[in-house]
Amino acid sequence: MKTVAEVDALAAEAHAGQVDKIGVPYIEHVRAVAAGLAPFGDELVMAGLLHDIIEDTDWTATQLRTAGIPDRVVNAVEAVTNQSDVPYQDKIYRISHSSVATLVKIADNAHNSRPDRAAQLPEEKRVRLAAKYRAARDVLWAAADSHDIEAIVRIVNPALLAELRERQTKEAP
Repeated sequence: MKTVAEVDALAAEAHAGQVDKIGVPYIEHVRAVAAGLAPFGDELVMAGLLHDIIEDTDWTATQLRTAGIPDRVVNAVEAVTNQSDVPYQDKIYRISHSSVATLVKIADNAHNSRPDRAAQLPEEKRVRLAAKYRAARDVLWAAADSHDIEAIVRIVNPALLAELRERQTKEAP
């Protein structure tokens, strides 16, 4: 089995030369997602590091397994990978049926929703993505334990803690 350091190196090589929506090296995004999953163990950290590898590189699930990535990790990566014929909201509902994939996507959503990152986008794109990510949180957060959500957003995007508290207050009996 690969170590977290080996998976980090694999992700760095796979995403070499790629940048995110704001021009930052893409590996920074996957590392931020992985950091948010640290409270849940090495396999979830690995899933965070690899969460976009099938979608954004030439790597396949079969290649990941052959490279020694555990099945649980590859299954989570496959679950969060976009499929061209599946609308985004349908993907989010599908993800919400897997507890591991849900945590990975919560960390991904939290990083994509960071105010400092969003502020660097054109206003139209910022508004569109904020609505998209908020709608995804409605589904994902309903599928996860609030303590797990808090553990992730505290690391990845503390600005979401107020939204989490507000939701918890509304849901309280």
